[in-house]
Amino acid sequence: MNPIYHQAKFINSSPHLKDTPADEGLEIAFAGRSNAGKSSAINTLTRHTGLARISKTPGRTQMLNFFEISEQLRFVDLPGYGYAKVPLAVKQDWHKLMETYLTSRKSLCAIVLVMDIRHPLTEFDWQMVEWCEHSQLPLHILLTKADKLTYGAGKNTLLQVRRELKDMTVPLTIQLFSALKKVGVDEVHQALDQLFNPEQQVAETVEMATEAQEV
Repeated sequence: MNPIYHQAKFINSSPHLKDTPADEGLEIAFAGRSNAGKSSAINTLTRHTGLARISKTPGRTQMLNFFEISEQLRFVDLPGYGYAKVPLAVKQDWHKLMETYLTSRKSLCAIVLVMDIRHPLTEFDWQMVEWCEHSQLPLHILLTKADKLTYGAGKNTLLQVRRELKDMTVPLTIQLFSALKKVGVDEVHQALDQLFNPEQQVAETVEMATEAQEV
C-alpha cells in the first residue's frame, strides 16, 4: 500500500484539452466502458468515496477529470464509452475528446483499463488495447467486480484474458479487483508505483529476466 494515493484531490474537469492542467509531469489515465466500475475503482484506490463521481446512470463522466496525486503526478478519469442509452452524437464527442487526449498528451505515461470481469475485452476494450500497442504505452488491466464471480471463475477469466493478450509487445499486467470487497487494492498500488516510475519498471523486468535465465 502506498499512502501517496490517499492524498489525491480533484483539480478540474474539462471538455477540451485547452482547459486541462499543464502538460508536464506524469499522468495515468483510467479508461473503461461507462458501467465497468471505473469511478468506483478510483475512489477505492484513493480512499475518497466522492472523489470520482459515481452515478446510478452509467455514462455521466462526459469530460476529462483530473486528480492530483502529488505535484508531478496525476490520475485522469476518461469519459466512459459504449453505453447504449447515451445519444450517438454524445458518444462521438466523447470519442473525439479521448482520441485527441490520447494522441497529443505528452505527460500520459500509462493506461489503466477497467473491464467488468463478466464482460471482458469488449469492442471498446480492444480499441484501447490496440491504441496502447500502437503508442507503446504500458497497460494495466483491472478486471473489476470480481466479487460477482467465484474465486475459481474469476481466476479462469484472468487466465483467459492473459491468453488473449499474450502477444502484446508493451508492458502489460492484469489483475482481479473488487471495489466492494477491496480485493486487489495493494496490487494496484504496486502497479501504479511502477507505471509512474518507468526506470524501476525496466530494472525489475531485467531482474526477472536474469533470474529466469539462472533458473
